[in-house]
Amino acid sequence: MVRQMRRYVAVLAGTLAAALLSLGTAGPAKAAPKPAPKPAPAGVDISGPGLSEPLRLRAETQPAHVVAVIDQVNFLGRVGQPKGPKAANLGPKYTVVVLAGETPKQTYDLYPKAVGGPRIYRPAKQPDSRKISAGWFLGRLSMSETLRTAGVPLERQFDTVSGGVGGGERVLPEDTLDPAKDIDEALGELQRLLLLNVAVMLTITVGLAGIALLIRRRTR
Repeated sequence: MVRQMRRYVAVLAGTLAAALLSLGTAGPAKAAPKPAPKPAPAGVDISGPGLSEPLRLRAETQPAHVVAVIDQVNFLGRVGQPKGPKAANLGPKYTVVVLAGETPKQTYDLYPKAVGGPRIYRPAKQPDSRKISAGWFLGRLSMSETLRTAGVPLERQFDTVSGGVGGGERVLPEDTLDPAKDIDEALGELQRLLLLNVAVMLTITVGLAGIALLIRRRTR
């Protein structure tokens, strides 16, 4: 019995010694993989009439304006129109360069005052050398107000409603937004319609009565 206990103790001691030895000779654990680098913050540069130097907007300091300006060009499809409006109908041109950090990635020419609505021209030659076709696109109605809010010297437009920076939808006339006026107009139209129907019915009734009287006189 004592010999068996000694064997068990010896085996246990050997096992512990081997474990300690393996820990001592094992190499250092593999380092955890480095996290992927964070994408560079976005930014935009805007140049054009009325700007003595490019207007530099950065996400760190003006995130709302950066997002609003990028929103003006981030919906474009792969293929645009090959020809745009005549040069005389385009108005002032503002070049927008979209950056990642301080690296230019994309460039666009914006025409917020073009006849018939804002226009965008995307040149085939892009700063990041990506292959893309040149083309003309219809811009958002909010383009002029977005650029103006960001700092471009443009006259304020009152035919767009700004939903914060970069919003924009065509405004309905104020009188169409008055529900009381709409109800009054609807009731007035209904009243005129009822009066017209009554007048028609009276005319028909009088006409039928006249015809009946005439027939009665002739049959006597």
